[in-house]
Amino acid sequence: MPLVETPAIVLHAFDYSETSRILRLATRDAGLQSVIARGARRGKSRFGSAVDLFAQGNAELHLREGRDLQTLAAFDVTVARPALADDLERFTGASAIAELLLRFAAADEAHPQLYDLLAAQLDRIAAAPPERATESALAAAWLLLAELGFAPALAACAACDAPLDPARDHPFHAPLGGLLCASCAAKHPGARKLPAAERARLAAWTAGELAGAPLEPRTTSAHQRLLRTFIEYHLSDRRPLRAFEAWEHGHWAAP
Repeated sequence: MPLVETPAIVLHAFDYSETSRILRLATRDAGLQSVIARGARRGKSRFGSAVDLFAQGNAELHLREGRDLQTLAAFDVTVARPALADDLERFTGASAIAELLLRFAAADEAHPQLYDLLAAQLDRIAAAPPERATESALAAAWLLLAELGFAPALAACAACDAPLDPARDHPFHAPLGGLLCASCAAKHPGARKLPAAERARLAAWTAGELAGAPLEPRTTSAHQRLLRTFIEYHLSDRRPLRAFEAWEHGHWAAP
């Protein structure tokens, strides 16, 4: 059973038995990994704050090929991110980002760029003032989707690839993956109009930038709905996005 040392971030954690916890980790060198932290619930556990959500550090993993649950030998925390737990918008936004990675990223496949991007975006959400916490999470979600190969088509029609006028409003069609020209919109009903200003904002987000003044609550909700619709159409399964629902509606859904 080889021992692998890799930077890692805790994306999900739940209790297992009376003394242990199971963690879902995003690792830089081994992709997504489900691990058991034996004894993590004991009062004098060697893992300490390593089992906290969004903690980042250096993990030692015993990896065995073909196993769904690996063993966590050690985890030395380097970044704890307590600010994410201090604000509901930050926490639910970060949780939605974690869920996005757990559902879209390939397990067991190293993706260093994605890991580095995730770490940077969690830091940005943690540092965001309350009025920009949700916008920071929206930007992070679109940026991570782009890194995973799911960037929306914003400069050209998603159906026919015709260039689009950036000064005009265009319909956004989630199943087709982006904006449509007028001709294709007539052939593909069900799109929602995306104003030119919000299209520019979305383009900035996919490039890793925050654009303009903070979002108004109504515009924030519209962007969350747009993102959720896009994600739901491009997921390979139809399981509910519970963390995303909590982020969008401001409360945790019942299991």
